[in-house]
Amino acid sequence: MMPRNSDKTTKSGTTASINDQLKKATTEMLVLFVLRQKPMYTYEMMNTIERLSEGRLSFNTLYQAIYRLRDFGYISESDKVLSEDNRIRIYFSITEAGEGYLRDLRVEYQNFIDTISLIFSMDGRLDEGDGHEN
Repeated sequence: MMPRNSDKTTKSGTTASINDQLKKATTEMLVLFVLRQKPMYTYEMMNTIERLSEGRLSFNTLYQAIYRLRDFGYISESDKVLSEDNRIRIYFSITEAGEGYLRDLRVEYQNFIDTISLIFSMDGRLDEGDGHEN
């Protein structure tokens, strides 16, 4: 057996890789969730998600998800505000279509979690009731 590559750029097969993939899979849902609470600018969304997750989730950037959600009409730019440090902050709001998409995402997410839990509940009992002999 070949030893695993210890290069830090290669994350496949590690819990860090799984964490990254789960974050990617839930980013749109989390962005829509926080925007459902109130209009926010990108950095505020990142901080809100980190705060709500008690520091367990943090994002380097949300821009890809934000632009994708905007392009599909799930969020819209609501205001541009000049901050105290002279930066333009672009606020985003969830749209009616985004509300529906968030509902759908939450249902699919819960169904997925429930299915994984069902599979894990069969630990040590894989052959029960499948009609196959080993």
